[in-house]
Amino acid sequence: MKLRKGDFVLVAKGKDAGKKGRVLRVYPEANRALVEGINFVKRHLRPGRVERQGGIVQKEMPVAIPNLRYFCLKCNQATRVGFKFLGDSKVRCCRKCGEIIETKSTTA
Repeated sequence: MKLRKGDFVLVAKGKDAGKKGRVLRVYPEANRALVEGINFVKRHLRPGRVERQGGIVQKEMPVAIPNLRYFCLKCNQATRVGFKFLGDSKVRCCRKCGEIIETKSTTA
């Protein structure tokens, strides 16, 4: 899996094509990723114990990973992710500019 939590991605296909956002969560078994601000859907919820108020709620849903491209902030374009060996460690890198990708986690 080349995309990870915290990566900045560009949506290549679908109703949100051209939009950019950060990956919030990856579901490798379903080959999908949850991206911030992308793929909003409306759900009709009944009032329940936790949610006293029912109604229509808008929420984000996961996007298929093949529809996402890693967006390199250094070369400012969508690219593929490659791998390099630095010493004894394997690191991810941008295929176009060669910049090493360091995932910035959203949790502190």
